[in-house]
Amino acid sequence: MVPLTSLWLPILLSAIAVFFASFLVHMVLPFHRKDYGKVPAEDDVMAALRKFSIAPGDYFIPCATGPAEMKTPEYKKKAEQGPLVIMTVLGSNAYAMGRRLVQWFLFTVVVSLFAAYVASRTLPPGTTYITVFRIAGTVAFAGYALGLWPNSIWYSRKWSTTVLSTFDGLLYALLTAGMLGWRWPR
Repeated sequence: MVPLTSLWLPILLSAIAVFFASFLVHMVLPFHRKDYGKVPAEDDVMAALRKFSIAPGDYFIPCATGPAEMKTPEYKKKAEQGPLVIMTVLGSNAYAMGRRLVQWFLFTVVVSLFAAYVASRTLPPGTTYITVFRIAGTVAFAGYALGLWPNSIWYSRKWSTTVLSTFDGLLYALLTAGMLGWRWPR
């Protein structure tokens, strides 16, 4: 076993590498520009929603309060008439990126920490780079990518977005694995 405290540098380096890679993936490269579509008559839809002053949060329309309500004729009629909507309403400060960037960086540290923890409990000092890479990379991939799939399964998120984000997760996992393998105690 390797003490987790001896891995603080590769944990931090991998978090920094992933943070900057995610900037490139989302802000420079064009891959994620079609993750969200524009609704028809956007201005009219926004004006219609604005009058309700919907608080920030997640919503489902129509929304049943439980399984019994879903069986009522009224609910069934609403669902059949549509549209069925899953939406997230953001606050007016949604484009303030500072807090979100801090949260994202902390998340990258947490994923790196878990990858390092599993590797540190299963591998001794002096383990080859490729072995550390495989173990840490698998854990990091699970942390960055596998949790995205239920959003497509249960909430109808576009599969193309989920698959593309899974590739992002693979890139982030490779960076995490590379840093941990490179700085693994000898």
